[in-house]
Amino acid sequence: MHNVTPNEAKRYKEVFDKIKKEVSKVVVGQHSVINGLIRALVANGHVIVEGVPGIAKTLVVRALAESTGANFSRIQFTVDLLPSDIIGITTYSKGTGFTTIKGPIFTNFLMADEINRASPKTQSALLEAMQEIQVTISKTTYKIDPPFFVMATMNPIESAGVYNLPEAQVDRFLFKLVMDLPSPQEEQEILKTNITLNRFEDYGVKSILNSKKIINIQEVAKRVYLSKDIEDYIVRIVNATRAPHNKKFRLGRYIDYGASPRASIGLYIASKADSLIEGHHYVTPQHIKNVAYDILRHRILLNYEGQAEGIKTDNIIKEILDSVPIP
Repeated sequence: MHNVTPNEAKRYKEVFDKIKKEVSKVVVGQHSVINGLIRALVANGHVIVEGVPGIAKTLVVRALAESTGANFSRIQFTVDLLPSDIIGITTYSKGTGFTTIKGPIFTNFLMADEINRASPKTQSALLEAMQEIQVTISKTTYKIDPPFFVMATMNPIESAGVYNLPEAQVDRFLFKLVMDLPSPQEEQEILKTNITLNRFEDYGVKSILNSKKIINIQEVAKRVYLSKDIEDYIVRIVNATRAPHNKKFRLGRYIDYGASPRASIGLYIASKADSLIEGHHYVTPQHIKNVAYDILRHRILLNYEGQAEGIKTDNIIKEILDSVPIP
């Protein structure tokens, strides 16, 4: 299996630039979130997005699905949502016998809206499907056709009637992205182009890829060259989040638990995806830094002191990246 060539990388960058252009027809701004979603798709990982209501979270995923030629489903998570509402059921009718009705999870792009509103049992049904890429309906196992990309959203401003995801389950998401409010200039543009006044079809989003091409790109990303020095850099960054190494940093005393080896694996594959998206055929320390916040943000757990003082994990990550020597 040969490494990605410079010409290959350049060719793929042109494809990703086209996808970004198509998404920007619908979504104003939010470039870092769009880049993060594309990175996660290329790295074959799932994403959890935190942001207040009304900032186009669903629209971003729908536009990305349309531009990549993928199928799109959306599930609004509620307290009374059952696992069978997600994965499907087996029913019996006279004359036809038992038939299986597959749920909305059988798609390419799945929007799990406000995942923390559903019960832990329902959350687990989705997270198990994410991990196994298959579901079991009445003792029969059904594979979910690739590509399978989940974007789950969480509303940070409400605490009533929500079931927080256990940290071990949040860890299954490759990225945690934070979606901010638009700038005044962007909001003025939104007034003229918003989805409330227009139909989605009116934006004319073109399909640049298809499912087969997405799977191929995911395989190509694995072939991006990553040196032993960069591997060592990844391990040193993740180790810096753990005791006793974290005591060397000013904000390290606020860390309760550091990142697991899953974070190292995430940095490894996500940096390759970032490199390919930017048109490079090898990973540099900057590619690691580009994905480090999204990888580590939900994997560094603060102690009570850190929570009480309002310490942001992004500030801890910045200090670590500034302190760990670059190879």
